[in-house]
Amino acid sequence: MSHYDVVVVGAGHAGTQLVFALTAGGFTGSIALIGDEVATPYERPPLTKGYLADETLSEDLAFRSESWWAGSNVERHLGTRVVAVDAEAHTVTTEDGGAIGYGTLVWSAGGEARRLPVPGADLDGVHVVRKLSDAERVKQRLGTIKNAVVIGGGYIGLETAASLRKLGVNVTVVEALERLLQRVTGEDVAAYIKARHEREGVDILLGTGVSELIGDAGHVTGVRLSSGRELPADLVVVGIGLVPNVSQLADAGAEVGNGVLVDKLCRTSLPDVYAIGDCASFESDWVPGDRLRLESVQNANDQAKTVANAILGDPKPYDALPWFWSHQYDDRLQTAGVLTGYDAPVLRGDPASGKFSVVYLRGNTVAAVDAINNVKDYAQAKALIGRTVLPGDPRLADPSVPLKSFVAEAQPA
Repeated sequence: MSHYDVVVVGAGHAGTQLVFALTAGGFTGSIALIGDEVATPYERPPLTKGYLADETLSEDLAFRSESWWAGSNVERHLGTRVVAVDAEAHTVTTEDGGAIGYGTLVWSAGGEARRLPVPGADLDGVHVVRKLSDAERVKQRLGTIKNAVVIGGGYIGLETAASLRKLGVNVTVVEALERLLQRVTGEDVAAYIKARHEREGVDILLGTGVSELIGDAGHVTGVRLSSGRELPADLVVVGIGLVPNVSQLADAGAEVGNGVLVDKLCRTSLPDVYAIGDCASFESDWVPGDRLRLESVQNANDQAKTVANAILGDPKPYDALPWFWSHQYDDRLQTAGVLTGYDAPVLRGDPASGKFSVVYLRGNTVAAVDAINNVKDYAQAKALIGRTVLPGDPRLADPSVPLKSFVAEAQPA
């Protein structure tokens, strides 16, 4: 049985950045990076943007060159899936029955795209876009696709819709909730994004469920809505969320909820086992009294640094400000903070201008800021999140008043 000082399960953004942080920090022990994909570790965000729209090549997605990996002290086990963890023996078991021992285990296995639970979901032509292989399968079909239906009005669905529309495909987005991006942004931003997609020719159906996917000779041909209406579809892309890959840790005795529970050093309840990235549910000062599980590049990067510091003997609690971004057409949406539990949005600027921002207050505390094509507000907002402002201050809604002017006046919450 092979044994490593650090075993990292999951070669996505979080796991790969942890490896980079350890090597940059001078870690001289042995490291194994285990990933269930055969592709060399790569960036995922471009998959639904530049890669799907043929603006980014697959070779441009790789984090590091093959020569970097060859010169490192990291052994990659790609195309390898971990099926079990033995916390007492400090081993992981792979799908082929092999065992790998560890001194420290870092679980960064992310999650799997949630599948649509309706008849016909297994038809040919029904896809998710979570991995490079997913995006490649969609791209292979694009030359013959006329009508696509995207199920899910979150970031993944909308970015996919924008990329397909750029390529001339007729696109309909079906969202079960009453507005787009309902879990991650406010009404002003959702309305703007909806209008932009509609200007580009995308049909948006809100508050609409899917009852069945229709096929012919094993290939999808349409989508039957809960209303009974049928939409023609040569391609269906499902973007309805993520299921965290934590069952192996749960079976090993780890505490789990919406993901595997970790403390502020990203430690699980199992000895010598950390968890980071999309699968980790962590304590957050940005949402008092609550936990967060974030699917973002920022969270992956910063949690990777937290665990690297701990392994290198310099533990520092994870308290990074959450931030997110999305590109759709030539619009750039940037968010700082977490909108959970906000009381009132304050609109800055006119959405019709294509440049505005929204400040979200939790009481008198700035919980988050959304910025649409407004890099200045986004950059200045980062210093304002978590601070209190004067109740009803009319200047907050005035886009000519820089957000940085409130930072000096604001008090920590």
